[in-house]
Amino acid sequence: MKENACPNLQRHVVLIAPEVHWNTGNIGRTCLGAGVFLHLIKPLGFSLESRQVKRAGLDYWPQVKLCVWEGFSELTQALAPKPDEVALITKSGKKLFWNLPRTNRLFLVFGSETRGIPAEILDRYASCTYRIPIRDAIRCLNLSTAVGIVLYESLRPEFQDA
Repeated sequence: MKENACPNLQRHVVLIAPEVHWNTGNIGRTCLGAGVFLHLIKPLGFSLESRQVKRAGLDYWPQVKLCVWEGFSELTQALAPKPDEVALITKSGKKLFWNLPRTNRLFLVFGSETRGIPAEILDRYASCTYRIPIRDAIRCLNLSTAVGIVLYESLRPEFQDA
């Protein structure tokens, strides 16, 4: 993918209270590879200084475009996403992920590994929920896998010729 193939395109991966350090490290590496921002909403279930996060992100971790927020409301106040720029990814989502909004700026929001997205955020963005279809054989996908699937789908139309 060319670095500036679509300079107006802006993607933000938002992790609400991530709990597993290697998921966050892998997601950071994916975000760097895709040229997108990573936002972590506290509380975090680990230290960002842990060697496991850095190991999962390899030597790329210092290059990740990373912002850490005290809460989701701080992120929304500072960056002011419009409703059509928000996609909550949850197993109970109303729409399938390949129907994501095709806006230049998009916030892909994921919940923690065990608790998901808090109810107050789901209520606020009730019409903005998306899911990845999975078979009943498993409860859910790994968080870093889900981020990779959804993030690259959100970039596909803009970069299919890159």
